[in-house]
Order: sequence, then C-alpha cells, then structure tokens
Amino acid sequence: MARFRFAVQVSTASSALGWRELARKIEDLGYSTLFVPDHFDEQLSPLVGLTVACEATSTLNVGTLVFDNDYRHPVVLAREVATLDLLSGGRFECGLGAGWMTTDYVASGIKLDSPKVRVERLEESIKIMKDMWQNRTSTFEGKHYKTVGAVGFPEPVSKPNPKIIIGGGSKKVLSLAGREADIIGINMKLAAGVIGSEVIAEAHPDKFDERYMWVKEAAGSRIDSLEIQCLTFMVQVVPNGDEIRDKIAPLFGITPELSKEVPAVLIGSSDEIIETLLMRRERWGYSYIVVHENEMEDFVPVLEKLNGQ
Repeated sequence: MARFRFAVQVSTASSALGWRELARKIEDLGYSTLFVPDHFDEQLSPLVGLTVACEATSTLNVGTLVFDNDYRHPVVLAREVATLDLLSGGRFECGLGAGWMTTDYVASGIKLDSPKVRVERLEESIKIMKDMWQNRTSTFEGKHYKTVGAVGFPEPVSKPNPKIIIGGGSKKVLSLAGREADIIGINMKLAAGVIGSEVIAEAHPDKFDERYMWVKEAAGSRIDSLEIQCLTFMVQVVPNGDEIRDKIAPLFGITPELSKEVPAVLIGSSDEIIETLLMRRERWGYSYIVVHENEMEDFVPVLEKLNGQ
C-alpha cells in the first residue's frame, strides 16, 4: 500500500514575491507538491507559474491538475515538460486530461468535441509524448495526430519519463490511466462540463468502488506500483463534523452518515480525518491527497501524522 503524501492546489498570487513566498510556505509546511490547474479563468499560466515555484524552492514538487490536451499539441507539450523536468531536477509531475469545462471552450473558441473523441486524442498524445521522452523521437500516425521523426529533446531527468497523472470518473479515462499513468486521480465524472446536480450525483461512494475496480482491471500487475490520488473539494478541520455534514448531505442526495464516505470531502477533527483517510486508503487506494490553499494550514496536523506513513 502506497505511503501517504499531500499536495496543495493553488491558482494565483497577487505578486511575484507573493507567489514565491507561497511556494516556500507549502514546502516548509511539509507538503510534497504544489499543483496548478489549467483553465482560462483567473489563474496563472501553469508552466510559467510552476517554473517560478521550482526556482523559489529546493525540494517541492510541482505539477498540473491537469493540462487540457486540447490546448497543446503533444510535440510542443512533450518538449515543455521535458525542459521543466530537466531544469527542476525531476520535480515535475505531469497531469494530463482530455478537457471537461465547457466555459473554457466557449471562452477560447476551441471546438468542444465529444468525450469519446477527446479521450481518443489524449490517448494518442500520451503515446507521442512517451515516445519522445523514452525513445528521443516520435513517428506516429493516428486519427488525430501525425508525427514524423519528432525530436525528443531535451532528455528528461526522470526515468523512464516524468510522472504522468491522469484522473477522471469514466471507465474510458480510468482504464487509460490504469494502463499509462503513474498517478491516478479517481474523481467524479465530469461529462456534464459544469459542476452541478449531474456531477454531484456522481459523488456517491458506491460509484468510487466501481471506479477503483476499473483502475485495477486496467492496471493489472502495475497496480501495486501506482499512486491513487484524491483531489478534495471540501476540507474542514473542526471539532464537530456532524454539524457540517448535516448541512451538506442533502446537496449530495445522501444521508449525513453516508456523506462521511464521499472521497472528495474531509470534515471533522484531525483525529477523525486521519481515521477517515486510513479507511479510504484501504477501500480505494487513496494515498496522495490534494487540498487547497485556504485549507492547507488547518490541515497540517493531519499531514504531520500521516505523511510518509
């Protein structure tokens, strides 16, 4: 069973100094990784922001949750990722996704294809990027991409390639993750393109049992070498978690007791959250937990107890 580690997802800072100080604080608190998402709203550009965060720290990993494959050609992205992996000394974790947020596509004018097409395109991209990272070249012809002798330079420090994160909630994406990723985010299904009732309905714990089985089936013998990641969307370290669960459970259409099992939610005292995380690692393999900037200090007692355990 993988050891626990913890990360913080952040989007922006008010200044260059503020961003560097935030990266150092995350490192000093004991978190493994600083993650940045990839949307067209009010957030820093991931690669530039993460490069600066690397320069400001010495041990902190940085990563994306996650690059939208539709925004970047795989030959271009492979080169950028390899460069950051090299210059950070192997501290970059490459989160890749097929894209999901409708507003990003509307804002940019990029065509929003069906989920099936987007996942097919992601699968081809991963093939091209792995060839460039591992074999130093890519010659490939698929439905969506064609490369002819694309040069894989620079050579990444990480072997055989920078760590790949793939997350999702559908069988197609999680099966791809089981075959190709090093870190797998088992999340809610986001096919609706917006966070609403359809997505919230996907938060039922039983659905995560099914998703974990999809990952295990696709990974086969690889499963013991993988990290399973949970991106939380609500973390509250409070003396009495029941009061808050009584309020939020109706949002998921479940009982307060069942809401304790929703993986993306962590509510309760630090001891209660520690117990919850141990149970979730046993049930779903979750060992890599991602919280957000406004939660990271309150969460430190949990981190200090479980980090590396």
